Amino acid sequence: MTTTDVLGSAGGLGPGRALRPRSKVLPEHARSHNRSLVLQTLYRSGERSRADLARETGLTRVTVSDLVAELLAEGLVVELGQREAARPGKPAVLLDINRTAHQIVGVDLSDHDRFRGAVMDLDGALLASAEVPLEDGDGEPATGEAAVAKVRALVRQLVDAATAPILGIGVGSPGVVDLTGTVLTAPNLGWSDVRLQDDLHALTGLPVVVANDANAAVLAEHSYGGATGDMMLIRVGHGIGAGLIIAGALVYGSHFAAGEIGQVMVGTDLGLDATYSRDQVLEHWLSVPQLRRGLRDAEAAQTDPTPILREAGQRLGIALAPVVGALNLSELVLSGPTDLLDGPLAEATIHTLRNRTMAENHADLAVRMTTQGQDIVLRGAAVLVLSGQLGVS
Repeated sequence: MTTTDVLGSAGGLGPGRALRPRSKVLPEHARSHNRSLVLQTLYRSGERSRADLARETGLTRVTVSDLVAELLAEGLVVELGQREAARPGKPAVLLDINRTAHQIVGVDLSDHDRFRGAVMDLDGALLASAEVPLEDGDGEPATGEAAVAKVRALVRQLVDAATAPILGIGVGSPGVVDLTGTVLTAPNLGWSDVRLQDDLHALTGLPVVVANDANAAVLAEHSYGGATGDMMLIRVGHGIGAGLIIAGALVYGSHFAAGEIGQVMVGTDLGLDATYSRDQVLEHWLSVPQLRRGLRDAEAAQTDPTPILREAGQRLGIALAPVVGALNLSELVLSGPTDLLDGPLAEATIHTLRNRTMAENHADLAVRMTTQGQDIVLRGAAVLVLSGQLGVS
C-alpha cells in the first residue's frame, strides 16, 4: 500500500500544495485538479448550477458537465432541484456537495491525560465523540506500544459509531510527523518512528492521514475560522507547537519540524554566550503544566499571578518577533486554555512584538484567540481527510 493509496487520489497535503485550488493547470494534471476545483467551489459556495460552476472555475461547460456526471455517479454531489426562474427558459438545476453521504473520523492525541476522537460530518460538525484516558494500569501515562494500543481502541470505537460510510480517518499527533504519517518523534508519548498512518489503515482498511497536531489546528482555523492571509497558529498545551500557512500552503520544513518553537531558547538570561539549556526554552515559561504550577504557587503565597502570565507572554513575543519579521505575517492565533492565554499573556505578547519589530511593516498584525475552541485539532483532522480525499478545505 503506497502513501498515495492511503491518502487518496487527490494527493494529500504535500509541501507547497495550495489548500484551495483556484485555477486550471497543465493537461497532464488537469483531470484531478479540475475535479477538486469543482468540489471546492461547491464545498465553499454550495447551490451552484453547471453554468455557475463553469463561470466561477473558468472551466468549459463541457468539462464541468462531464465532471458533474462523474461526481453524481459517485454520490459525492447531489442535485437539489431547479432554481426559481428569473427569466424565460428552462430553470437551471442546482448542485451541492452531498454533505450527508459520508462521515469523517477525527482523533486528537495532543492532550496530556487523554486521547479524544469524534465522528464528524463534512462541514466539521461533531456527531459523536469518545475518549480514552492516557493513564495506564499503574497510574502512569501510557507510552510506547501501550499508547498506540489506546489509539487503536479509540479508532475502533469511533468507526463503529459512524452512521454513514467513512470518507477517511484524520489524526493530529504531537511531535514531528512526516508525509507518510510516521511519527518520527513524540517524546511525551515515548514514540520514535511509529508508522501510525500505516498501522491504522491496516486496522480499518480506510484512508488515513496522520499529521502534527499544530498543523491540523492551523488547517481548522484556515478552513472553519475565517482566517485570511499568511498566518501562524501557536498551540499551547503539554508542550508548545505552531502551524504555519504561507501563500495558501501548509509549511512543513526540511525535516518536517516547522513550527517546533517550544524548544527554542528565549531571552539572554545566561548571557549571549550561553549554550542550549532546556531550562531556558519557551516551554519552560509557557506550557500549560508550568503555567498552572506557577498560578497555584502564587495562590498559595497569596500574591498576584499576573506577572507569571505577563512573563510567559513576553517570552512568546521574543520567540515570535524574528518569525513575524522574516515572514511578515498578517495574523497570529493562540490555541489553548482561554483562562491562561486570553488577557495579560496575550497583551504582553502583542506589546513585546510591537517593541521588537518595525512598526510600519507589521502595523496590521492581528493576535487573537482561536475561534475553534477545544475541538480545533479534531476539526483540523477532518480537513486533513477532506483535502486528502476530495482536494477541498
